[in-house]
Amino acid sequence: MNKHASASAHLISDHELIAGNTALFAPNGPVPFNAASPPIFQTSLFTFESYAAIEDVFAGRSEEFIYSRGNNPTVAEFESLIAALEGAETARAFSSGTGAITAAVLAFVEQGDRIVAVRNVYNDVYCLFGKLLRKFGVTVDYVDATDPAKVAAVLPGAKLLYLENPTSMVFEVQDIAALAGLARQHGAMTMIDNSWATPLFQKPLLHGVDLVVHAASKYLGGHSDTVAGVVAGSKAHIARINRTSYPYLGAKLSPFEAWLLLRGMRTLPLRMSQHMKSGLILAERLGNHPLIARVRHPALSDHPGKASLSGFSGLFGFDVADDVDVPGFVNALEHIRLGVSWGGPETLIVPAQAALQLPEESNSFRRFGVVDRTIRFAVGLEDPDLLWQDIEQALAAS
Repeated sequence: MNKHASASAHLISDHELIAGNTALFAPNGPVPFNAASPPIFQTSLFTFESYAAIEDVFAGRSEEFIYSRGNNPTVAEFESLIAALEGAETARAFSSGTGAITAAVLAFVEQGDRIVAVRNVYNDVYCLFGKLLRKFGVTVDYVDATDPAKVAAVLPGAKLLYLENPTSMVFEVQDIAALAGLARQHGAMTMIDNSWATPLFQKPLLHGVDLVVHAASKYLGGHSDTVAGVVAGSKAHIARINRTSYPYLGAKLSPFEAWLLLRGMRTLPLRMSQHMKSGLILAERLGNHPLIARVRHPALSDHPGKASLSGFSGLFGFDVADDVDVPGFVNALEHIRLGVSWGGPETLIVPAQAALQLPEESNSFRRFGVVDRTIRFAVGLEDPDLLWQDIEQALAAS
């Protein structure tokens, strides 16, 4: 595909992408007034017609809604949709991806337990593990999960194996089926952040992973106008989260945010198709540019774990050459914007050189191979030729 490597994967076609995810276009149950769009139940509580009705709810004999910090019809519609797409029994939504991850981890990790995590996790997860959980004697071993043997060496005695596929900033790919199998052998749970691929391009539960988390703010919402998270898995696992951590963290998803997610997900197949196409075009052009030292795109990997991906999102990285002034390159961009998130229609970059200014104790980037020449690139929905022109002129100006 470029001077560094070639892409080889069976990519799902546009037709397959849309036809295989009809749940995105059909509501899960009757919609009031036959509305084409799911309604927003913007209410904090739900009333009951009798003493017996409210007693049945509190006794667990009824599943009627009580209070929107616990359950809400609009939020429940989003949860059902995610569960259907991931092939999960159920799901629980949160007000942020970090809230979802925190609740899921706290539900299964006890004081003094040990976590094995893929290197280059999302930075706030690194902070969660290294700051908050450390207070309770929880230890974390970071490992090169591209090599299952290295994971197997540190798994004995671990409570949780935490994965991202691909990983943050460096976009390393793992064989998640093999790693999930290793975790089962050692009695450890597996949890994976699937925000990068979305359920359209990767279904970790089908490969033996126990819990899937998403920063729904990214591709699921897709419009840079909401912050949300979700965890999907078995009824038993989600029930444990609901019982032990969800009610007490207060990270509930609001009905309006859930509605924004439902609205955004109706175009998810079309958006992901365009993100993928534009990302591959730009990855190839970057790989052939003399001022680009390396392209960090999962499509360029020859790792067998790439088989779990039926497609690629538009988020990847590249390293500029030593003679490129990173601040000068960033400041010369005219269309591409500087911003920390991704998954929306606009194209964004984050230079690792700026991120490395974080305090050492909260910054995983220094430890696991990200260099100060690395740029994270979130390709949006604009014309890729326009984006390439912007990159070319910025590189020339730097």
